[in-house]
Amino acid sequence: MANQTISPGPATAAAAPKSVRKKRVEPILFNTFNTLFMIGLVVVTLYPFLNTIVVSLNAGNDTIRGGIYLWPREFTWQNYKAVFASGTIYDAFWISVARTVLSTLLNLVLTTMLAYTLSRREYVFRKPITLIFILTMYFNAGLIPGYFLMKDLHLLNSFWVYVIPSMISAFNMIVIRTYIGTIPESLVESARIDGSGDFKIFIRIIFPLCKPVLATIALFVAVGAWNSWFDAFIYTSSRQELSTLQYELMKLLSSSMNANSNPAVAAGAGMTQDAAVNMVTPISIRAAVTVVASVPILLVYPFMQKYFVVGLNVGSVKE
Repeated sequence: MANQTISPGPATAAAAPKSVRKKRVEPILFNTFNTLFMIGLVVVTLYPFLNTIVVSLNAGNDTIRGGIYLWPREFTWQNYKAVFASGTIYDAFWISVARTVLSTLLNLVLTTMLAYTLSRREYVFRKPITLIFILTMYFNAGLIPGYFLMKDLHLLNSFWVYVIPSMISAFNMIVIRTYIGTIPESLVESARIDGSGDFKIFIRIIFPLCKPVLATIALFVAVGAWNSWFDAFIYTSSRQELSTLQYELMKLLSSSMNANSNPAVAAGAGMTQDAAVNMVTPISIRAAVTVVASVPILLVYPFMQKYFVVGLNVGSVKE
C-alpha cells in the first residue's frame, strides 16, 4: 500500500500545459509591446528634427504651401546660402566655440572645487556660504544693476564678459556637492593617512570619481553657453568682432522676417531681392538656423553620453 503511486487527475494534467503556455506567451507579448512603444517614441522624438532638416532644404516659397514631411518637394541650398552669406558668421562661430569651451572648463573646475569645500563637515562656514549661494537662485538684482556691475568691472565690450559671470553656478554646485556626499568617506580618510592634502585628494580622488555628474553638468553648461545670445546683445553689441553665432543668427532671422515686406533688408544677409522673395522665407530660414545652431552640440553629445550611465565609484571600495 505504501508503494502505490497516485496518478495526476485530469485537472492537474490540463493545468500544467496551460501554465507553461502562459510563461512562454508573456515574454513574447511584453517584447512586442515594448518594441512597438519604443519605435513610436523614437518616431515622435526624431520626426520634428527630421522635418526641420527637410524644411531647411526646401524652397521657401514652396514651404508656405505646407505638406512637407520627410522629403523636400523642391530641393535647394538657398536657405543655407542665406545663412552663410554674411562673412561675419564665421568669426562669430569661433567666438562661440571659444566661449563655450572656456566657460565649460572653468565652470566645471571652479564649481567642483567649491562643491568639495562645502561638502567637508570640518569646514566651519559651509552652511552660511551654502545659504548665500542658494539665495542667489531665488533673488536677482535685475538687468540694469547687472549691466552697471559689468561696467564697473570693465567687462563691457570684452570677450571675458561671456566667461567670468558663468564661472560659478549655484545649482551646479548643489548637484555636485550632493554627488560628492555619496562618495565613501573611507577613501578620503585613507588618503589622509597616506599624507595627502585636500588639494591632492581633490585632484586624485574626488575629481575622477565625479566624471558622471561632471559630464552631465558639462553638457548643461555647454548648451547654455552655445545658445546664449542676449548677453552679446547687451554687453558687446558695439563690437562686431565679439559677436556670437547665436546673435548673428538671430539678426539674420529678424532680417528674413522683414524680407517679404521690405526685400531690401535681405541685402544685409547677402541675398538678392528675387531670392529673398521667391526662395527664402522666415519659415525656411528659421529651419536652417535651427539646424546650423544644433549640429555642433549634436556632434559633442555622443562622446559624453557614455558617462551618464557610469556608476559613481564602481569597484572603488571592496567590502
